[in-house]
Amino acid sequence: MPGQRARKEGALVSLVLLIRHGTNDWVHGRLAGWTPGVHLNEAGRKQAESLAARLVPVPIHAIYTSPLERTLETARALATPRGMPIHIVEAIGEVKYGEWNGAELKELYKHELWPGVQHYPSGTRFPGGETLGESQTRMVQAIDTLRNRHPKETIAVVSHADMIRLALAYYLGIHIDLFQRLAIEPCSLSAVSFSKMGPRLVCYNDLGTLDHLIPKPEEPTPAKDEQPQPEQSAVVEQPQTEQSTAGDAESAKSTETGTS
Repeated sequence: MPGQRARKEGALVSLVLLIRHGTNDWVHGRLAGWTPGVHLNEAGRKQAESLAARLVPVPIHAIYTSPLERTLETARALATPRGMPIHIVEAIGEVKYGEWNGAELKELYKHELWPGVQHYPSGTRFPGGETLGESQTRMVQAIDTLRNRHPKETIAVVSHADMIRLALAYYLGIHIDLFQRLAIEPCSLSAVSFSKMGPRLVCYNDLGTLDHLIPKPEEPTPAKDEQPQPEQSAVVEQPQTEQSTAGDAESAKSTETGTS
């Protein structure tokens, strides 16, 4: 189990369980983002119940969640059998996609910023939203704040695919422009332990099954004649260095395949 492996690393180990919410009807088709009213569907509820059952042997001392419905419902599935409260943390909420919230992916494929999102995400700002650098900063700061409240303990952080990817990229030393190489499935579990030796990935994208390795039908991709030309200029801004705190402060995949 993740907790047992992490505890073998030595004293003063904190364990953070990074959990993506269960699936919903927006996965693959639309970018849910901060759109209200996106709930787990039946499959998503079953995923959350299954994860809760698998985590029974793992002692969890606190459960923190993004404020969006799909994460709240996933967190409650973990908390209810344990009789635990859940704590909402704004900073671990979804990437702020701005004007792209709720948009159909087939329309986003045509947007002039799409190439930037795919190939230069560290320097591309979502229209009316934030850069992924800003998203990563608030996510990592929130996790660090929360884990420091729980030395030698295990906490669950229920968040979204891109946010978990960004956190893992930071702790593993992976550049943001490569973060989409990390796959985070709906209701998957990734675990990072923290000790004097630094962060260590002890569990990654775990679903308790190998079903996600079975080939699936290809997802729709933008037609060649619909793709923006490479020479088209995209609005590119450098990530801001402003940092938020945990107090200030979904799809199934990244913005490449649609995060819901």
